[in-house]
Amino acid sequence: MQLRRAMAGTVTALAVLSGCAVATVATSGAAKYDGIETILLDGDLVNFRVSMRGARNIQDVEVYARCAAAQYALIRGFGFARHVRTNVAQTGSTWRGDAIYTISAALPRGLRTIDAEVTVRDCGEQGIPTV
Repeated sequence: MQLRRAMAGTVTALAVLSGCAVATVATSGAAKYDGIETILLDGDLVNFRVSMRGARNIQDVEVYARCAAAQYALIRGFGFARHVRTNVAQTGSTWRGDAIYTISAALPRGLRTIDAEVTVRDCGEQGIPTV
């Protein structure tokens, strides 16, 4: 009974955190992260192509791309990213995401912004690889 309550508290904490940066992804080991391809399009505009198996839904693929974007922003010396768009396709058990983000030193305008440092930390805690 205590374990069940402890797990419920963890799920609640993850749900609260997910509203800030990263949606919760199953860490049961079912998902297999097959790789990230990063393509600099123009200055601060970056394309992330991710591939994974065992995703539950489109959101799992979007979160994987978000984690890649956050780490890339940090690598380039920036603290923020803004989501532009993500296309997701599924073939059998393989899911592919094609996401575009802008990266910036200051918090960008818009609703779909992420704090790169917080997001990378959350991704690590959830077992989601980054760039």
